[in-house]
Amino acid sequence: MKFSNKLVSWYQNNKRDLPWRNTVDPYHIWLSEIILQQTRVCQGTPYYLAFLKAFPTIVDLANASEDKVLKMWQGLGYYSRARNLHYTAKDIVNNFGGEFPKDHKQMLKLKGVGVYTAAAITSFAFDMPYAVVDGNVIRLLSRVFGVCTPFDTSAGKKQFQLLAQELLIDKEAAIYNQAIMEFGAIQCKPKSPDCSSCPMQGFCVAYITNSVLELPVKSKKIKVKNRFLHYLMIEQEDNIFLGKRKSGIWTGLYEFPFLEFSIKVDEKQVMKSDEWLKIFLNSTCDVKSVSSEFIHILSHQKIHAQFWQIKAASVVLKEYECISKNSLLEFPVSRLTEKYFETIELG
Repeated sequence: MKFSNKLVSWYQNNKRDLPWRNTVDPYHIWLSEIILQQTRVCQGTPYYLAFLKAFPTIVDLANASEDKVLKMWQGLGYYSRARNLHYTAKDIVNNFGGEFPKDHKQMLKLKGVGVYTAAAITSFAFDMPYAVVDGNVIRLLSRVFGVCTPFDTSAGKKQFQLLAQELLIDKEAAIYNQAIMEFGAIQCKPKSPDCSSCPMQGFCVAYITNSVLELPVKSKKIKVKNRFLHYLMIEQEDNIFLGKRKSGIWTGLYEFPFLEFSIKVDEKQVMKSDEWLKIFLNSTCDVKSVSSEFIHILSHQKIHAQFWQIKAASVVLKEYECISKNSLLEFPVSRLTEKYFETIELG
């Protein structure tokens, strides 16, 4: 138990004062965990506070419109988490009387609640003995105990989960789980970990064998696809075409009509393409401006995007509706579109 006791002792002296650590309300804890998955604390905290202000209770979240929830989430990415958050809030209100189930297995059945999130909620809210395993925990355990099994394999996931559970202090599950995540976040960081002042230094396998930066091991290399998109802000009088996505990572968000090409093309090639002609064949078209290229990197794709401001008459796009240009900022959009909005004047 040397590792576990040192961990808790370190935490009591070094923990950050974060708003979700001052509550045992499972709704608050669940909200913070979903927001903070793959999001830094400094970025996630304003969203957490804004969500609680807009939706003080899970009932408020359940009763909100999807557009409102997605607009609040805008900029965080991984929009499926926001949709799952909304779905699960309604599920808990409709089927659990607005109260989170305390049963761990029942918790795992909630949409968007996986092994990690279920362990976080049950331990932080109810002090139940379930070990959390996130990226910070994997990195720390891999280095201290010299675990070389790739963490993104089924064998690796099982090994890290078993090790984490074995090290858990059952009667102090909440504080232990907070401690191990905090240690990974601010002490045993991915790059430039502070090994010189680390209390695990004397028995850390990675430190002793000079392999700190080689652990943890990942087996899969993600193939990144390049996409070349041209978004068309088509104005008719004071209205602009805008549509709501029905599939993909940006489901539920709004976007302009766009043309996609397999390679990078210039403006003349875009305007000579069959896709362009299908839209503007029977209309007068005046290109007001074309933006510089925006690069937007996602986990599996790298988007190269340009935004066109176009005045056009007689355009018909069945999948899109005409909305007032002055109301554009009211709709939830991707961070990519938001970045473009930041460079122009709207309204």
